[in-house]
Amino acid sequence: NFPDVFRFVIPVYPSADDDVITSPYNTTLAMKQISEHGNCVMPVENQSLSAICQQLGSAKVDNIKHTVTETKEKAFNRMNSFVAKVILDITASARFDGSMNVDINEICMNLVPFPKANYLVPAIAPLYSPKISQPRHLDAMFTDVFSNHNQLCRVDLRKGTFLSCALLVRGNLQVSDVRRNVDRLSDCTKFIYWNKDGWKTGLCSVPPIKQMYSILSLANNTSIKYTFEDLRSRFYKLFSRKAHLHHYLNVDGMDIDQVKCAHESLNDQIAFYSEMESAQPLHVARPKII
Repeated sequence: NFPDVFRFVIPVYPSADDDVITSPYNTTLAMKQISEHGNCVMPVENQSLSAICQQLGSAKVDNIKHTVTETKEKAFNRMNSFVAKVILDITASARFDGSMNVDINEICMNLVPFPKANYLVPAIAPLYSPKISQPRHLDAMFTDVFSNHNQLCRVDLRKGTFLSCALLVRGNLQVSDVRRNVDRLSDCTKFIYWNKDGWKTGLCSVPPIKQMYSILSLANNTSIKYTFEDLRSRFYKLFSRKAHLHHYLNVDGMDIDQVKCAHESLNDQIAFYSEMESAQPLHVARPKII
């Protein structure tokens, strides 16, 4: 009914030591719908959010007992604030002025080359905390958004191939500052051969509250397939034994074929990113003039 409206989805993926035994079923079933109906998906992992909270010293998470030790604020409030910051940075250009504002629809149009390649790994810098000061140099922030410590869904971007990447910057910066860092990062990032200059940059003049500037990175990288492969492994451990499957089959309208279809959709997603990662340019021989 709304063909011109892009759907942005921020799903929360469970950690490997999640205490919900059926989480692989839930995630796989939900992922099929998200992949089909979401135009732009920005996955977030509970494990990554917990690690960031530990890094900032605002909360300590016990991975064995799954207990949260509170200090000055609740750990879950801190985790939710990081997800909210992603939404705020994406919509900042629609709310504030900037020398290089980005329309929210441009994110989907420029970063998603194929319908299946709609997963963008979000990373933010700086990780704000009252105990941690701003980076000493602006260039450090551009480097941080490509580090595992600043990603909300931890993947090793060096292992994969970039299909596209967006850098949405907020603060009193110049376009030359962004351009300089993009040129510097281009030397150490591997883009797919048909999109060597797949950068999308945005510059909003208004920084977040209590910060001088911030950066949101949205990386469309094939390394996300390793997160999917880990999910598939945990799904198969349960599904191969039909463990806890009765909780779903007892629901009206749910059958085993829907679970199998979701599993096949996950396999197709992994195969697609694997194909993109190994893609090579075609060398067509030019005709000889006799």
